[in-house]
Amino acid sequence: MTDAVLLMAYGSPDRLDQVEAYYADIRRGRPSPRALLEELLDRYRAIGGGSPLSRIVEEQRAALEAELARRGRPMPVYAGMKHIAPFIGDVVARMAGDGVERAVAIALAPHASSMSSATYRRAVEAGAATLGERVPEFRFVESWPDQPRFIDALAEATREALLRFPEGARVRVVFTAHSLPTRIVGEGDPYPDELARTAALVAGRLGLSDHRFAYQSAGRTDEPWLGPDLGDEIRGLADEGIREIVVCPVGFVADHLEVLYDIDIEAQALARQVGVRLERARSMNADPTFITGIADLVEGALPTAAVPR
Repeated sequence: MTDAVLLMAYGSPDRLDQVEAYYADIRRGRPSPRALLEELLDRYRAIGGGSPLSRIVEEQRAALEAELARRGRPMPVYAGMKHIAPFIGDVVARMAGDGVERAVAIALAPHASSMSSATYRRAVEAGAATLGERVPEFRFVESWPDQPRFIDALAEATREALLRFPEGARVRVVFTAHSLPTRIVGEGDPYPDELARTAALVAGRLGLSDHRFAYQSAGRTDEPWLGPDLGDEIRGLADEGIREIVVCPVGFVADHLEVLYDIDIEAQALARQVGVRLERARSMNADPTFITGIADLVEGALPTAAVPR
């Protein structure tokens, strides 16, 4: 049996000329309001003209493949995106064409939600539905908010950020994740609870007596979104007399627009405005400890070695 791994990410344009098609895909083909499109373009210009996400996911893919080979479990690792090429459905078809019979599917979104991680499963299933009998057997890792190596890597990244402040500084750590509409809570969605679990575990590793959680990057719709918003939290901490903040975006595992703009530019500007020094914990990207955690997930889903044909 031929084993493989499918890593899945949201996707993001790495050039400005990709932004309009990318945004249209997110909007399921609906026309993009010109003002919102221009604002999005401005944000990508502000971070250098495009997102590094596709490059980083490729680095994660290659690092995971190398780690699995090092463990004596060599297998191909594929990467597919939800809203930009290579699309998940196309990658599923390529895996089938390559003879993959069994695959672990892992969304690079650690926390389960019907509006986030579950959409990756649907993308795989939609791609598989076009393949007839050639479909690999997919084993989905639904969420991994407390994966030990993931927690280790987050704690180390946060510790590094804390060490940028002088000894004795009254630093408050704020963990963040992408906001979602509040209606998910009434539907029993596990997203907020899983995020709280990750934050609590990291805080515990660091011995933090106090930490905060905030949401960021809420969509512009009429319905309410999960809060508190990161901007409101920064203002509130400033009002409490806190002048040093570390933001650790536990809901994201790679640098992309929501990190490089929403935190590094927008939140930073607000922090300066209210007299706060803000430092961000680095993203996981291809952090070796983080990659070993993903490899652990793969081995947990495929506990027995494949037998080559």
